[in-house]
Amino acid sequence: MNSNKTNKAGATQELHIDVHGPGQPFNAKAWDAFLDALPNAAPYHRSEFRDLIERVFGHPTYYLSALNSEGTVCGVLPLVRLRSRLFGDFMVSMPYFNYGGALATESSVAEALMDRAASLGTELGVSHVEFRDVVSYDARWPARTDKVVMELALPDDEEALWKQVGPKIRAQVRRPHKDGREISVERGGLELLADFYRVFAINMRDLGTPVYGKRFFREILERLGDRTRIILIKVAGQPAAAGFLLQEGERMEIPWASSLREFNGIGVNMLMYWEALRFSIERGCRVFDFGRSSVDSGTYRFKRQWGAEPRQLYWHYWLAGGGALPELNPNNPKFRLAIRVWQRLPVAVANLLGPPIVKNLP
Repeated sequence: MNSNKTNKAGATQELHIDVHGPGQPFNAKAWDAFLDALPNAAPYHRSEFRDLIERVFGHPTYYLSALNSEGTVCGVLPLVRLRSRLFGDFMVSMPYFNYGGALATESSVAEALMDRAASLGTELGVSHVEFRDVVSYDARWPARTDKVVMELALPDDEEALWKQVGPKIRAQVRRPHKDGREISVERGGLELLADFYRVFAINMRDLGTPVYGKRFFREILERLGDRTRIILIKVAGQPAAAGFLLQEGERMEIPWASSLREFNGIGVNMLMYWEALRFSIERGCRVFDFGRSSVDSGTYRFKRQWGAEPRQLYWHYWLAGGGALPELNPNNPKFRLAIRVWQRLPVAVANLLGPPIVKNLP
């Protein structure tokens, strides 16, 4: 365990930053208790994701805790190191998810944690550190701002939501039931994982994106229990659309959602999202998070039609020696050929090859 001292938390307050590296002792109870008091904490900040990422992906983690002069946690920053010949050596808070970054009682504490992450990056020799924030910091942290998350404020009941979405959305939600085939809606957990994964894996292959292994989703379902749900739409008994929901307080997020192209013509994806929204209201949620999009993209417009509003994401960076921001995303031209090749793979082959590749993509 390492310890740093800084005065950035305030003029008279001394701040200690402890680094909990791979295999080092970690006070998960104190870490999570601090997060419980913060309204902007994401589930991915919580301690259970440290063990999950280490077990599923095998990546070393570095969890930074800021302690005030009384020894009380006043800030946290989870970091995961990804290292591969293909994509390089770097750290992210948090990979695979939309949210991460430092959480603290004061912005000065958050930036002190980021400073310590930068010095840790130098010690480890990584190329960069990426902080997935929802707040903006000063110019010394270059930021990517091309992404937003789409959020919908939820009313108190389903009837109000039905009125709120408007006639066009209501017609699209009803459309699958007019197709003539039997439509069923299921909610569940581990018992629906196989059907969810089948839809998800086929859709990812069609998009040209390597797929996560099924174990990743199983670990989340097992660890988070009642805070997770799978929504599954079947057409004539065949899985056609599925969404993976994750609740944190009064906020419901849908980090992964997919539908099969052969059923998109009858709007199964619209029905799936409607069922996810209904479930969120039943669970007492006030906000539904549709996930990340580029402004004015197809997914942005799809989410906007439900009434969702954009919330800016600020992905800040520490770059070793300066330089350009990293471009590890599907829009990078150098990945276009790989995407086209991937789209032609049999699903079974894509499912076999995908997990070892995607674990190194943040």
